[in-house]
Amino acid sequence: MKYNFDQLVNRKNTYSSQWDYIADRFGRDDILPFSISDTDFIIPKPVTNALKEATKMEIFGYTRWNHDDFKNAICNYFKKHFNTLINPDWIIYSPSVMYSLSLLMSLLTNPNDYVATFSPMYPDFEDAIINHHLQPVRIKLNNNGGYYTIDFKAVEDAFKKCKVFLLCSPHNPTGRVWDKDELLKIIELAKKYDVKIISDEIHMDIVYHKTHYPIVSFLDQYSQLYLVSSGSKTYNYPSLGGSYAFISDPEIKNNFLTITKHRDFVNSANYMGMMALISSYNEANDYRQQLVAYLNENMNIIEEYINNNCSPLKFIKPEATYLAWIDCRQLPFNSKQLQHALVNIGKVGIMPGNTYFEDGYLRMCVGCSKDKLLEGLKRLKISIDYLNYNK
Repeated sequence: MKYNFDQLVNRKNTYSSQWDYIADRFGRDDILPFSISDTDFIIPKPVTNALKEATKMEIFGYTRWNHDDFKNAICNYFKKHFNTLINPDWIIYSPSVMYSLSLLMSLLTNPNDYVATFSPMYPDFEDAIINHHLQPVRIKLNNNGGYYTIDFKAVEDAFKKCKVFLLCSPHNPTGRVWDKDELLKIIELAKKYDVKIISDEIHMDIVYHKTHYPIVSFLDQYSQLYLVSSGSKTYNYPSLGGSYAFISDPEIKNNFLTITKHRDFVNSANYMGMMALISSYNEANDYRQQLVAYLNENMNIIEEYINNNCSPLKFIKPEATYLAWIDCRQLPFNSKQLQHALVNIGKVGIMPGNTYFEDGYLRMCVGCSKDKLLEGLKRLKISIDYLNYNK
């Protein structure tokens, strides 16, 4: 089926975090948001049909996830899209990707242990580390004119004292798709220093012209590799809840399940979320393909607009994600001044780079129609022009 991603959907008055609670992030509610990484696109038609069918029963009782329909949908998806064989026994359900990552990290560490991440990074990684009474170690990526690469000497230095490495693959916010050789080198160092790797791969479907390698495809190289993901980022149903993890270590898996059932009491699946995953993974490949193509066009629009209208801003198209990482470091004013102008002059909500531990950047969510994107870029230009005129 042909999807119309140009369709404008009014999400206001739906309790939307991005649209109805924009003032929580930016201090006013009359701005155009490009902040939270969900999309403004309708969900795939097979998901809509599955949810409509589920409501016909009009009963939403306790639900189990440990069955072939759930597990086979995931296994078949990874085989089809990533050429990766998943043992169904590895699969566990959890309420969210960050819950899985956080719980796994706690199972693989002791208080005051060191946990490494790449920087810039998704800020919830560091929050999770600190809130588990662990010590964060930021491994700064090399910034080569806007293209980020790994400093393997820094990785090795960090791994000498760390127990866990939190990997974001593909990487948020830079949009890097880690090459196979890069992943193998990380794994080699992790094995050398007995560092466990937890890989957040929720952005794995939104990849442009490169190949994504799930971390668990290298389990033959090293046994302490864990993957957490969900269909919600691609198919746009985060509010339905639900995610999954691959845990090949039987002891860690059993401990994880025990905690979800007997301590945190989150072992019962959200029925609607489970049906959304099964239907999207089994039946929505056309949506996925068209979505990636549309988002790639959006990235082309940003590249052309910034190059032609927003000098000295710089933008290099990401290899993955629907997050544009825009370099503002050459502007003759600081990030605080830029944010003030964006919010109060341009009336546009774009996340500041220091949220992700990299000052001088903006992270713009472009999972939206081209009309909205162009309007947001115009507001970005208005903000910069205002600052230039009043400096």
